Amino acid sequence: MADVLSQSQIDALLKSMQPGGSAEPEVDAKAEKKAETEEVKYSKYDFYSPRKFTKDKMKILTSVFENYARIITSQVNGVFRVMTDITVMEVQERRYYEYVNSLNENDTVTLVDTVVQEPNKAIVPLMIYTTPGLVITLIERMLGGGEEVVKVKEGYRYSDVETALYRRIVSYLVQALKDGFANYINMEFSIQRIEENPSMIQDVGLDEVVAIILLNVDVAGLAVEKIRICIPGTLLESIFQVIDTRKHIARGYAYEDNREIILDNIRETQLPLTGQLGTVYLDLSDIYHLKVGDVIDMNKPKDKDVKLFIGRQPWFTGKMGVYKKNVAIRINRRLYEEEESEETKELDIALSEEEGLPVTG
Repeated sequence: MADVLSQSQIDALLKSMQPGGSAEPEVDAKAEKKAETEEVKYSKYDFYSPRKFTKDKMKILTSVFENYARIITSQVNGVFRVMTDITVMEVQERRYYEYVNSLNENDTVTLVDTVVQEPNKAIVPLMIYTTPGLVITLIERMLGGGEEVVKVKEGYRYSDVETALYRRIVSYLVQALKDGFANYINMEFSIQRIEENPSMIQDVGLDEVVAIILLNVDVAGLAVEKIRICIPGTLLESIFQVIDTRKHIARGYAYEDNREIILDNIRETQLPLTGQLGTVYLDLSDIYHLKVGDVIDMNKPKDKDVKLFIGRQPWFTGKMGVYKKNVAIRINRRLYEEEESEETKELDIALSEEEGLPVTG
């Protein structure tokens, strides 16, 4: 059977037949065969388990953990005096069994309780796994070790002392989660327990949707460690629900019915109310020599109207008296209404004078 030439091979043969042409049809043929054999790699999509969260939601999660990676980088470098560079490698929506299958039986996983606005709502905890090489290196620094990087095998089992120090190290990673989510939502994180056998964790179903966040930890350029975080789908739904609600509020959808609430709060505001009969100026020496029974002349009759001040502004005048054996003031008139009427009257007089009209008093 004769071989079928491609268009590029035919062009190469025609070019070689022309004077001055180079005879390189075999090279072009090899290059094209190589190009044809190179397959474009695409991420596999399982149509039996479609994605639950949109790309926009995963972008938000990526932004959260990029911020989180910067925070824990500075914390680890400052607290443990280890030069590390922590970056986000991938944020993917997967099934929980994919996270469990990536761990060994002796791996230690930390379960973290999360509180999202509704403290009474039961939420499945998220999980954090840190490769033993990073943990042992940080423990060596905590105990005064040198600058060398400790390398351990996968499936390393911590001793009792290392487990206690491991909990302290992970507490820094857990506390930084709050700051990582701070730009989107206020959350509280606390360590629930440390599980030394991942297969014993039954809080999440194997087929449940989770978000797997893989962080790459470059330790002083000498070793590469990993931090794997698993966020269950139920927790993600609660987080994104709160974030979406806040987005709607920011766009103004929730401000329509707030007028009555604001007015109710204003009506319940407490203001100081002061009654003032008069004002007297005394020397400091006179005040110093005051005694019980002395009388201060207010230069005002006792039946004169008393001014009522709200804050420092006079609002009302009234008569002093007694109501149910308590000193009271009966309000007669409002001062600010009189001020407004006087200002209106002065404005009318000024307009009349400008127009040359007679002014009657």
